[in-house]
Amino acid sequence: MKKEIDEYLSFVLIEKKLSVNTKDAYGSDLNFFSEFLKDKDVKKISDSDIKSYINYLYDMKETDKTIARKIVSVKTFFDYLMLNHKISTNPCEKIESPKIKKTLPNTLQLEEINKLLDIKCVKANDYRNKAMLYLMFASGLRVSEVVNLEINDINFNDNYVRIFGKGKKERIVPVDSYTTNLLEEYIKVYRDSLLKGYLTDNVFIGSYGKKITRQSIFKIIKKQAKEKNINKEISPHTIRHSFATIMLENGADLRSIGEMLGHENIKTTQIYTHLSNNKKRLDYEKYHPRNKK
Repeated sequence: MKKEIDEYLSFVLIEKKLSVNTKDAYGSDLNFFSEFLKDKDVKKISDSDIKSYINYLYDMKETDKTIARKIVSVKTFFDYLMLNHKISTNPCEKIESPKIKKTLPNTLQLEEINKLLDIKCVKANDYRNKAMLYLMFASGLRVSEVVNLEINDINFNDNYVRIFGKGKKERIVPVDSYTTNLLEEYIKVYRDSLLKGYLTDNVFIGSYGKKITRQSIFKIIKKQAKEKNINKEISPHTIRHSFATIMLENGADLRSIGEMLGHENIKTTQIYTHLSNNKKRLDYEKYHPRNKK
């Protein structure tokens, strides 16, 4: 099975143009699956093998969300094998994924966002962090998009950034002039001091003179939240969700928000209507005079 897995991972990276992170996630799931079946020949794998694997995952106390993800990895692998005539029957054909309860993403109130963005700039790192967090809230970028953003992707005159998102699809996202001014100041005055002799076109530079990592951005956000006494579980995705929710609450069109976020399907964006409705309910319960009687 190892040979077929390697071929499939090359396929998703080169032909499907999925990101390296997605390819690695598929690889991790499929190698785990292969080890469970002791590298069994793909032509001999049956639906009972898949069911045994799912039962094993439950025995391992994996969450429904993790199990569903691992099943998707296996299903897409066998779809590929069928498409390329490497197997004659698909053992996943009648396999169903567990139902996942939809949970609303964590978001920040505007007051908390303002606290998070309130960075006193002393060192070059401070100017980088401030420009980076302002950009994330101004545009709702994914953390991977922030990591891979290059200087030429920023239009300082017309105030927008060009993003290559999932599947390397290009989109243009507007940002406010204050944010582009912060970016321009950071790039022109402070960025070079972080490079440490390396050459890279990436905007945000990490500790070793190369492009910043996802892990570093997580740490920066968590540290800033702790310093500002924001007592919530917070991540780069929290800022993305907050951007979308606040835009919707202030009257932005759902489809426009989806385009800025890089969503292919409007259904993906519709979760923010639930968030907005949830806030309306809380506001009603808090402020409506009849509700206090």
